[in-house]
Amino acid sequence: MLYVVIVLSFITICLLARFLCLKKEIRSATKQLQQRHKQQTTKKINLSLYDKDFERLAEEINHEIDETKQAIAEQKRTENELKQAISNISHDIRTPMTSILGYVQFLEDETIPPHIRQEYMRIVKSSALRLKVLLEDFFELSVIESTDYLLKMEWVQLNDLVLEVLVSFYEAFNQQQIEPTIHMPEEMVRVKADPSALKRVIENLVTNALKHSVGHVTIALHQTPSCTELIISNPAPQLQEQDLFHLFDRFYKADQARKGKGTGLGLSIAKSLMEKMNGTLSAKLHDQQLSMKCQWCVSTPKTGDEAL
Repeated sequence: MLYVVIVLSFITICLLARFLCLKKEIRSATKQLQQRHKQQTTKKINLSLYDKDFERLAEEINHEIDETKQAIAEQKRTENELKQAISNISHDIRTPMTSILGYVQFLEDETIPPHIRQEYMRIVKSSALRLKVLLEDFFELSVIESTDYLLKMEWVQLNDLVLEVLVSFYEAFNQQQIEPTIHMPEEMVRVKADPSALKRVIENLVTNALKHSVGHVTIALHQTPSCTELIISNPAPQLQEQDLFHLFDRFYKADQARKGKGTGLGLSIAKSLMEKMNGTLSAKLHDQQLSMKCQWCVSTPKTGDEAL
């Protein structure tokens, strides 16, 4: 009987000690959380007591802390991007608007000779068209990035679509005396995409290549068992490696000497559309050659019947 009492007493003391240790650990964790809430520390929850359930609880709390950190960092990044976007669009709108208002004032002078008046009208029209393109691109990007923007996904014959876009740029290539190098597979390449959106992506990439190319432009379409890739490349000696991290940012213009030739939104629109179509758009710089790669790593039908 005495033996039983001793054993029960020992168990009770162990349980009590265990309970007191858990209470102490809870108070410690509570204090650490309070310090975090008061921004007195940024550390995660530390434990000094081994307890499987309590450790799992601490892991979940620390996981929430990590997610909160990421959310705060993402919020700050978004806020900074928004501020920069507002600053950029304000500058880009102000520039053509100032030009328009200035030349309108000149045109109010009735003594201006007809040939000078005609030149002023040309400048006003050019500035107004630039302003129109800027606003349209900005509106399109905002619509594309909204959650309500839906695409009509279907199987698209990429060979035909690429050639159709290139034909529409024939005059632009001709004016810059550029004969593009085209690598197109003989077999038909199909991807699941929205035809209109995909056409816009290709147009934006070709436009970007034409604006900044100092030589030839290469368009290559490749298909492997796992991925489909469309690569548009051109010489870009003006680019630096650090520019690659910002090429798809809104309003970013790496070639500041040519900043009047675009809005800086084309690549952002292209990337947003590619992501909406379950694809990726990336940039690579090698030996002063810029390559823009559209990639779809999804299965494609092998026959025409499967595509219908």
